Amino acid sequence: MRLSVLSVAYPLAPVTADPVGGAEQVLARLDRALVARGHRSLVIACEGSRVAGDLRPIPAVAGPITDWDAERVRAAVRARIAEVVASDRPDVIHLHGIDFPSYLPLPGPPVLVTLHLPLDWYPPEALAPVRPGTHLHPVSAAQAATAPPGSRIEAPIENGVDIPDLKQRRRCYVFALGRICPEKGFDDALDAARLAHVPLLLAGTVFPYPDHERHFRRAIAPRLSWRRRWIGPVEGARKQALLANARCVLLPCKARETSSLVTMEALAAGTPVIAYPTGALPDIVEHGRTGFLVRDVPEMAEAIRKVGALDPETCRAAAIARFGADRMIEGYLRRYEDLAAKSARLRPIETVTGTSQARERL
Repeated sequence: MRLSVLSVAYPLAPVTADPVGGAEQVLARLDRALVARGHRSLVIACEGSRVAGDLRPIPAVAGPITDWDAERVRAAVRARIAEVVASDRPDVIHLHGIDFPSYLPLPGPPVLVTLHLPLDWYPPEALAPVRPGTHLHPVSAAQAATAPPGSRIEAPIENGVDIPDLKQRRRCYVFALGRICPEKGFDDALDAARLAHVPLLLAGTVFPYPDHERHFRRAIAPRLSWRRRWIGPVEGARKQALLANARCVLLPCKARETSSLVTMEALAAGTPVIAYPTGALPDIVEHGRTGFLVRDVPEMAEAIRKVGALDPETCRAAAIARFGADRMIEGYLRRYEDLAAKSARLRPIETVTGTSQARERL
């Protein structure tokens, strides 16, 4: 069946071909896959986003993001969803933002919500929505295991990444990549690189939230030097080359990682990962085989010294076997088809009765 899927991005971060945020990366891959397979992909995201399907933009926020800005944008999302549902009648709506309860649409098309972030970051009521036909999917078994009692969590649809064909030229630097914010722990990465006496390249975006900018000024900038540099956001071929050529990738995350696309991308490039054992990371990094799990900065520094003994081909083989994007894409496409088919079976009843009773059984 030909599907029409409306994807709604987190409204304060742009979607590009290779975005910084994990939620945006997953949305971008699914958008490309839908278009490539002949489906219709509608995307609600902020102005400046670049998608393969049909972008339905909402206003972007320029400068620091205040609570007033965030609520104004969410109101725009609510209006845009209602408009697209009325005009385009999508088969499925797919929400990606942590703030999804603030623009959860009225009963109608089935809604799939991907829970990209730690479950305790969501309001408790978000995990048990009263809207009929709303389906919550985590991104890993480790994340699903943290679901509180009473939540309506369904089976995980695990993340995946593209597996590029790269030539590796191991260099002396270590690499860190991601949103620059307190929970990512890049201050620890910089300290570990200094203790190990190795150069570090830190790539990523400082989003204009006050706490992110404050963290950069106070914890990141003072640790930078000519040997440990922040190079800003990277994407595409440049990001792949930086991953493939690094000695290792550091992930000293201080929050529970629900998954880790950066870890998967590093392993796909044949680069081992040194990480704190938070959330799903122990399920992704095989200690002593594809990387090391460490507890603190001194252990991370020691692991940097030992990481050259790990085999890049073992890392790539693990990524190919476990973390390919095709598996993730097929999981979502099957779920879209299931939800759309169930909705289609009930729609004739709704037409005859003139009520929404049929939809309320989704």
